[in-house]
Amino acid sequence: MEKEDDKTILRKQANWKDLYFYQKSNVLYQLTFVFTKRFLVRGDRTIDQMIQAARSGKQNIVEGSADGVTSTEMELKLLNVARSSIKELKEDYEDYVVSRRLPRWQPGHKRYDGMLKFCRKHNKIEDYQDFFDKWTDEEMANIALTLCHMVDKMMTTYQQQLEKTFIQEGGIKERMTAARLGYRTNQREEIERLRHELEAANKRIAELEAMLARKNQPD
Repeated sequence: MEKEDDKTILRKQANWKDLYFYQKSNVLYQLTFVFTKRFLVRGDRTIDQMIQAARSGKQNIVEGSADGVTSTEMELKLLNVARSSIKELKEDYEDYVVSRRLPRWQPGHKRYDGMLKFCRKHNKIEDYQDFFDKWTDEEMANIALTLCHMVDKMMTTYQQQLEKTFIQEGGIKERMTAARLGYRTNQREEIERLRHELEAANKRIAELEAMLARKNQPD
């Protein structure tokens, strides 16, 4: 019988909505949209740049997950694009903090541990959006910088897992070849099984015919 695994060519698509780094990237996009409207001067080119970088990070995760069904290589490339966009966004937030001489919440800062705990625990937009109109620019920028770091780190780990899978299983061409070879192997095994069954049946028929012949012989 043909095994179900032998038919598998397409990879199972990851549910990108369940990926923590996607959820956090969505928070980053929504937060950035509000941040730029609240704290940057209308007409500032940085507004569009930051929003587009945040959107690119989020959207390329979605597109990479979809393309990963047929191409792990393409998924890795799109995740690299997403990471580059998140890094670009991180740079913009760092520039904002430095140019406004705002405190950067790093280890040792009185609010660092609380911020880190909050960002680690919460992934979904619903956990953040009620604060968007309450946080100061210092608070939003430091939250965004922390999320950028977390998203990049999570995506790096995810990419390493994909690379390991790619090395072990190959791309779609390799999976198609394996599926074809598996199908042919199953065919040969099935033919061989039927041949043995036919030989056994013919042998049994010959035995029965011999028995009948002996019974029909005159005493």
